[in-house]
Formats: sequence, C-alpha cells, structure tokens
Amino acid sequence: MRALTRITTSAVMLLTAHSVLDAQTFDRTRPPVLGPPPKVSLPPIVTRQLPNGLRLMVVEHHELPVADFILLVGSGGTADPAGKMGVANLTAAMLREGTTTRKSLEIADQIAFLGVRLNAGSSWESSTLSLHTPTAQLDSALALFADVALRPSFPANEFDRLKKTRLTELLQLKDQGPAIANIAYPAIVYGSSHPYGARLLGTEGSVAGLSVADLQSYYGSNFRPNNSTLIVVGDVTPAQIEQKVNRFFGGWQRGDVTPVKYTDPPKAGTTTVYLIDKPGAAQSSFRIATVGVPRSTRDYFALTVMNTILGGSFTSRLNNNLRETKGYTYGARSQFDMRRAAGPFIASAEIVAAKTDSALIEFMKELNAIRQSVPPEELSKAKRYLQLQLPSDFETTQQIAGALVPVAMYGLPLDYYNNYVQNIEAITPADVERVARQYVNPGSLAVVIVGDRKSIEPTLKAVNIGPISIRDMTGQVVQ
Repeated sequence: MRALTRITTSAVMLLTAHSVLDAQTFDRTRPPVLGPPPKVSLPPIVTRQLPNGLRLMVVEHHELPVADFILLVGSGGTADPAGKMGVANLTAAMLREGTTTRKSLEIADQIAFLGVRLNAGSSWESSTLSLHTPTAQLDSALALFADVALRPSFPANEFDRLKKTRLTELLQLKDQGPAIANIAYPAIVYGSSHPYGARLLGTEGSVAGLSVADLQSYYGSNFRPNNSTLIVVGDVTPAQIEQKVNRFFGGWQRGDVTPVKYTDPPKAGTTTVYLIDKPGAAQSSFRIATVGVPRSTRDYFALTVMNTILGGSFTSRLNNNLRETKGYTYGARSQFDMRRAAGPFIASAEIVAAKTDSALIEFMKELNAIRQSVPPEELSKAKRYLQLQLPSDFETTQQIAGALVPVAMYGLPLDYYNNYVQNIEAITPADVERVARQYVNPGSLAVVIVGDRKSIEPTLKAVNIGPISIRDMTGQVVQ
C-alpha cells in the first residue's frame, strides 16, 4: 500500500509539474491553431459476390477479437405500397421478434448468452440488420444473425404489441412542435404523390390497417440477396467470411425487386410561410426547406463545405447568429439530406416564440449571404473542420462498418474515404459561391413554422417574407 501511495504521489507531482509548464507556455488569449489535414489511409475493402447475388464487403481489422456485420437491404420506406405507410419500418422492427425456429424471448436470451448486439432498423431507402460479436462466438452469432434475417415469422402477438406501441408514438407526436414540423415539411415540399412526401413511421390510419400479411408481403418482395450487401469489419479474413456467409446465407433465394418510381416533386413557387397552429406553444419550430440534390451529385464536396459554413457545424453562420449573437435558440442548423433521388435541403431551429419574426429575418439574411463570396479564412476553417474530424469516424469496427453503408448504398468508389481529404481541400471559394447560388434560392423556399398562430401570425405578416398559408400537421390546407 505504501509503495502504491508513493507511486501515486509521484504521478500527481509529475502531472502537476506538466500542468504548470503548459500554463506557462500556452497562450490562452488565442484559439488553438488547427493542424494540417490528416492523411487517411484505410485498410482495403475486399468485395465478393455469392452465386445468389449477395454482395460482400470485407475489411480486415485485427486490433481486437471482434467483428461487426451489417446486412444492408436496398429497400426502405420509399418501397412502402400505396396505403401501407410505415410497413417497412414495422417489418424491420419485427425481425427480432421471432423466427420459424426461435421465439422472441429465445432470441433475447441467446443475444445475452453470446454477449452480442443485434439490431434492426429502416430508413428511406434501406433496411438494416446489424450484429456486433466477439469472434470467439462467430459461428453461433452468425447462425442467430442468419435466422433472424432469413426466417422471420412475424408472430401475431408480437405484432399486435408493436403496433399498439407505434400507434401510441404517433399519437404522442401530435403534441410535439418539432415532430409536427418534421412531418409537415416533406408533405409540403414533395406532395403526396412523391415517396419523400410520405411518413416513415406511417399515419395512425395506415398503421391501424396493417396486418401480419402486409409485413410478410413487404419482406418477401424486398429482402432478397440480389438486393442486399453484407458489410463485414473485424478480426476476420475475406476467405473465412466468404466461406461462413455462403454456409449461412447461400440458400437465400434471389428474386425480382420492383424499383421505386420517383415522380417529379412540385415546382417551387415563391417563398411561402406555411403556418401550423400549436396554441400556447412557448417556441416556434422552423423548417425552411426546398428540394435539394441526390447523393450522386457531382457537387457533393462543394455542397458539404458550403453547408458546413452555413449551418453544418457549431460555429456555422446560422448557429453563431441565432444562438450565440441573438440568443433566440439553443441551436440552428442546415443540411442537404442526399438520397437516391433529390432529398431535401433544410434549415431548422426551435425559436423562442416571442422572437419568431426576428428569427425569420435572420434566417433569410444568412440564406442570402451564403450566396456571396466566402472569405478565405472561413473557407479554410470549414475544410479543416471536415478533414480533422474524419479519422475519429473510424476508431471502432462498428464505426468503420457504418461508414461503408453509403459506399455500398450509393455505389461510391472503394477508395472514397482515402480521397476524402483531398477532395475537400480542392474546393475553392468560387465552388462554394456557385453551389450556394444554384441550390439555395431564398426566393423559392417553403418556410414551415409550427407555433402559436394567435401570437406569431401578425408579426410574420409584418415581416412580409411571403404569403402565409395555414396548414395542419400533415401539411394540408386548413379550410
């Protein structure tokens, strides 16, 4: 004990000495200088394809005896049949609730016994089943993983439970301003005939009408090996994985998958304020939106840099203005949600109700200002922000596997991340100004605001950004 005390005391003295030295040499009156962009070189991505069409992407990472698997199915909410909104989301949620050989509790027990993580989910254009496992349990974990992926039974009792939970969630959303805004703006921007104008969770009516047969039909139509990629990262080798995956997934039958049809969204008119009444709301939820770009755009890197300056980082213009300078909000942001087709551009914030009109003025000021030339130092800071954070996205096998999802989903080059730093560095002030002028048009925006109509409508009229249209939470005109 005395020896331990001496060691601990010495360590504290050494740390204290270093702290005093750092305080003497570090100039706290100036912010730290950002270092040069890092050189990122990831392990190679090895691809394979099984005879049934299932594509493999394997990255060896031997630091720890663990592995991560993501089964990426190329269908999500956009593949929901007409009148069946929410079926993709519920299908994914039901995968862990029973198979033809295991009940829900048996799956949960085996997950705990093996010490693995097994999760499922869905998004607009994909459904995923992920597995994190020690490699010592690899065969048992893969057997469970394959059973859940390939042989779901969609038991009626579990479906009824999840369905009731989902209906409760949808009911709760009606009382949340941010949730109402998130539901309304896609319907307004894209309209009811476009897949992106729908709701991933569904509506109370659509979910209430779903049956086990609907989930089975969606699964059978979309969960096909030729519509899927299995991403594997960890203490494995490509040959080992190909052999094991072929053993567990080789019998999965390929089949035709109907492609999603993307209709043209409505043409944007003049900027309009769409006001959704939430009586007594203490804050106003802003979603300023328009149709953006698909992930395949050649302007991806220029848009990423431009949006970082506008609203993609804590020190962005929107956040600095509305939060730091004005104090109207805890945070303001913007993003291009790029998907297979042109996803939305959104600028958003939760604003104290009394400053709704003032916040709208500041939003529009920044959306206009970003279309002008960007100072070199601001451009450099945005680049470093994107470049210097990149290595932290690849610290674990789970992070690496997650980073490969867009590579698989959008057909990006396998060396995409190795070239990311250079592609960001190549963006010029002219590039930023060009994409801002092309894709951010303050004259044709849908300004969706959820708040207390009685108190904020008169001041919004005085701002005169555009005509005011009163809508309900689904984005439909209130008669």
